[in-house]
Amino acid sequence: MEITRIRMLRGPNLWSRHTALEAIVSCDETERSIDSIPNFENKIRERFPQLGSMRRGAHNEVLSLAHALEHAALGLQSQAGCPVTFSRTVQTIEVGVYQVIAEYTEEVVGRMAFDFAFALIQATLSDVPFDLAAALAELEALYEDVRLGPSTGSIVDAAVQRNIPYRRMTEGSMVQFGWGSKQKRIQAAETSDTSAIAEAIAQDKELTKNLLTAAGVSVPVGEVVTTADEAWHVAQKMGGRIVLKPKDGNQGKGVVANIQSETEVRAGFIVARAHGRKIIVERYLPGADYRLLVVGNRLSAAARREPAQVVGDGKNSVAQLVELENQNPLRGDGHATALTKIRFDDIALAHLAGNGLNPQYVPKTGERVLLRNNANLSTGGTATDVTDDVHPDVAASAIAAAQMIGLDVAGVDILCEAIYKPLETQGGGIVEVNAAPGLRMHLKPSYGKSRPVGEDIMNMMYPQGDDGRIPVVAVTGTNGKTTTVRLIAHLINETGQRIGMTTTDGVYINHRRIDSGDCSGPKSARNVLMHPDVDAAVLETARGGMLREGLGFDRCEVAVVTNIGEGDHLGLNYIASVEDLAILKRVVVQNVAPTGAAVLNAADPIVVKMGDVCSGRVIFFAQNQHHPVIAAHRAKNKKVIYFDGTYIVASKGARVVYRFPVSEIPVTQNGVLGFQIENVMASIGAAWALNLDADHIARGLLSFESTTNAVPGRFNQFQHKGATVIADYGHNPDAMRALANAIEAMKPKKSHVVISGAGDRRDEDIRDLTRILGNSFDNVILYQDQCQRGREDGEVLKLLQEGLVGTTKAKRVKEITGEFLAIDTALDDLSPGDICLILIDQVEESLAYLKEKVQP
Repeated sequence: MEITRIRMLRGPNLWSRHTALEAIVSCDETERSIDSIPNFENKIRERFPQLGSMRRGAHNEVLSLAHALEHAALGLQSQAGCPVTFSRTVQTIEVGVYQVIAEYTEEVVGRMAFDFAFALIQATLSDVPFDLAAALAELEALYEDVRLGPSTGSIVDAAVQRNIPYRRMTEGSMVQFGWGSKQKRIQAAETSDTSAIAEAIAQDKELTKNLLTAAGVSVPVGEVVTTADEAWHVAQKMGGRIVLKPKDGNQGKGVVANIQSETEVRAGFIVARAHGRKIIVERYLPGADYRLLVVGNRLSAAARREPAQVVGDGKNSVAQLVELENQNPLRGDGHATALTKIRFDDIALAHLAGNGLNPQYVPKTGERVLLRNNANLSTGGTATDVTDDVHPDVAASAIAAAQMIGLDVAGVDILCEAIYKPLETQGGGIVEVNAAPGLRMHLKPSYGKSRPVGEDIMNMMYPQGDDGRIPVVAVTGTNGKTTTVRLIAHLINETGQRIGMTTTDGVYINHRRIDSGDCSGPKSARNVLMHPDVDAAVLETARGGMLREGLGFDRCEVAVVTNIGEGDHLGLNYIASVEDLAILKRVVVQNVAPTGAAVLNAADPIVVKMGDVCSGRVIFFAQNQHHPVIAAHRAKNKKVIYFDGTYIVASKGARVVYRFPVSEIPVTQNGVLGFQIENVMASIGAAWALNLDADHIARGLLSFESTTNAVPGRFNQFQHKGATVIADYGHNPDAMRALANAIEAMKPKKSHVVISGAGDRRDEDIRDLTRILGNSFDNVILYQDQCQRGREDGEVLKLLQEGLVGTTKAKRVKEITGEFLAIDTALDDLSPGDICLILIDQVEESLAYLKEKVQP
């Protein structure tokens, strides 16, 4: 068994909506049925007992080693705690070659699980041991390391429930929600609306107290010191028990509470000083430690926190009790578990010593031994939900504290005897206000009810009714994609929205190109959706990107399929037929939002079938208003677009919604260019699905022209010696037919064509190019360029010549080496009234060259 390629599909893809690993696996003849491998199933289950059934269909289903690899890769992830359910193995057109697909939730975990699965298969075949426990431990550790923490995870889960898109921006906890101009970001419980100044205030404990005092909020008195002598002096002046904490601290680090003697104060000062130069000495407030979570202008949750402690059993020492408690499966090293392991450090030892105890002390049965004064969960403390018990005045004080500092999400720490009484009546107060508070104690309290704090944060960021999405139009098909993308973007731009656009010649943000080259893949789409200056996105969605990574978005508002025809790029990446290509292209239609629409070419039967998988509405378009699909759809009172010879008409049933004369749509050349009429109809369909009004659409159609700036390489026209020169990137048989028909409709005195072929196409596809053109053009210039793509020198020219055999119109054929020389040769042959079609390969370079030679 050999693995020849692995791809990580990061968006909806050919196989599913899940993120997935796709591998090409080759099996020799002996590996194509595990039933022919002696005792294989028993041996693999001995090594991986939790594998489960590998047979989905009938008992006579033939399973290869590739199928076993698939099930092992999924099963290992599942056993490691990953929520994965989908996998599949597909036989390709090549004998013994399979596509293995296994869902993943974390990419690095999915890849590691696949590697372990391969090792498991090899161990089974070699009849050697496989260390399942070690593999699962490594997978579990990696999963815990890379997965989102509980705070961030709860907010992401809330977004998923509300269909708000998200994207993880780093390996840590920074996440983007929404798209384009509607995006917001978080890092744990800190949001993109959290003020940096508010954070700085919250970290400055003295300034926080001063502001809260000014707001009338109860706080303990205190002073700032820099030496142990000063700390002891202030403690004496205050009298009673005190607290020491760093002036610029967070997460309870360096806090030493409930101390009084000089020895305790000086020892505590050393602990606090390790976390900051300036130390606050403040009066200790007796009572319980409460954390109140404020989100926006409301109290979201409250918990009573208790310090790390052990309960005696009359047999074990304090140290032994800590060790036993840390074996509790609810306690872990990080934040993934409900409780954190008790930290038995110098602070714990000092606290024991302050109470006359040591680690060897054996507490009586039921005796509680506290290991520190502060009740942070990160040191092993516990939390009990008390949200329903908070007195309205206490809640109001917490909200006022957060708002006085300026925090949209705040953890307010309160010390008081009873949370159900006003602070003033019991001498309680707010001792700290924290930015980016941990949410775990509210999501998974040690005792009491879990609170939906992630939902509260998400609802603050995106009020109900706002899903953070901008309109996304995805355009796919065989021909016309780029022109359609640019025209749709142009129409939307008429409404004043800023457009992000991806095409085969670059990425554009609000008319400015920010990237060049073929940018019709998912990476470019994701970059557009990350850009804050984008109000709507129009994305060319090509087959290559879908195969490599899947879609760059989870769903779109509008999917446009221009055509499939005879297809293109067939024979590559196991897309062997037009039907295979259609299954791939329909991924865009399958991921239309329920509120959205698919705009489909009614004249292409294979595109029509895609309407069956659309969860939104379907708008059909065709030049023939009497086409059966148009007529049937219209009879159902649904939306159609057609050409009546004078107008492009959009109607819902019998009611005409839009009517645009082709005489006012320059790109159609007064209705002469049939393929441009189709592109215009597809664009009008997308605009209609987005509820653009007729005036905006009409203005956009009138102002859009097929120039080298607007649509480079798409039927760009120039004048030269009284002849018309047309440059186009067409490179497949369907494009050749459309272009030949367009040139014929323009009635040239004599027609010329300049063409080459891409070496990675099938032989028959290359021959078809000239077979079509040889029946439509008088003069043909064949050229060989740099785009041989694995072909021998002269091989492409030979195939193009073979395609001309038997054609009826071509009177003269020339062979040229080099695209620019071929262009020069064609221009020299032109006479007034001629039309020359130049099928360019290097779009930018060829257009620049033409501009030097001819007049636009």
